[in-house]
Amino acid sequence: MPVVNRYIDIDQVEKEAKKDYIDRHSPFIHCAGQASKGELFKVTVRMGNEYAHPDDTDHYIRSIQLYNGQTLLAEASFPPGTLGGNGAKANAEVTFSVLSSASKLKLSAMAYCTKHGLWESDPVEVAVA
Repeated sequence: MPVVNRYIDIDQVEKEAKKDYIDRHSPFIHCAGQASKGELFKVTVRMGNEYAHPDDTDHYIRSIQLYNGQTLLAEASFPPGTLGGNGAKANAEVTFSVLSSASKLKLSAMAYCTKHGLWESDPVEVAVA
C-alpha cells in the first residue's frame, strides 16, 4: 500500500520550501455546494492552490482521480510534457462531469506525482436535490 500524503494548513508551516512542496502536490476540489439529481454536475480538480507543480520527464503529475466515498467516479492521466515539459511549472487541472443518484456526494480527489507519490484532497460534501 503506498503512503498517502494529505494537505495541511500551510499557514502553520514556517518554511517557504515546505509550503511550496505541500501546496503544489495537493489536489483541490472546486464545485458548487449543491447538485441536481439525475443531471450532470461539474467538478474541477486542480493541483496546487498558490504554487505550481513542475512538468518534467521524471517529475510530473501523472493522474488525478475523483471519488465519491470509496467509489471511483472519474480519472484523468497526463503524459509528461502535457503542461509544457522541460520543467515548466503549471497547475494540472481537470473538470469532470458526474451524475448523482444519491442524496449526497462526499467527494475526494487523489493525485499521483511521479516523484513524491500519492496525495489526497480534503473531502467536499455536496447536497443532491
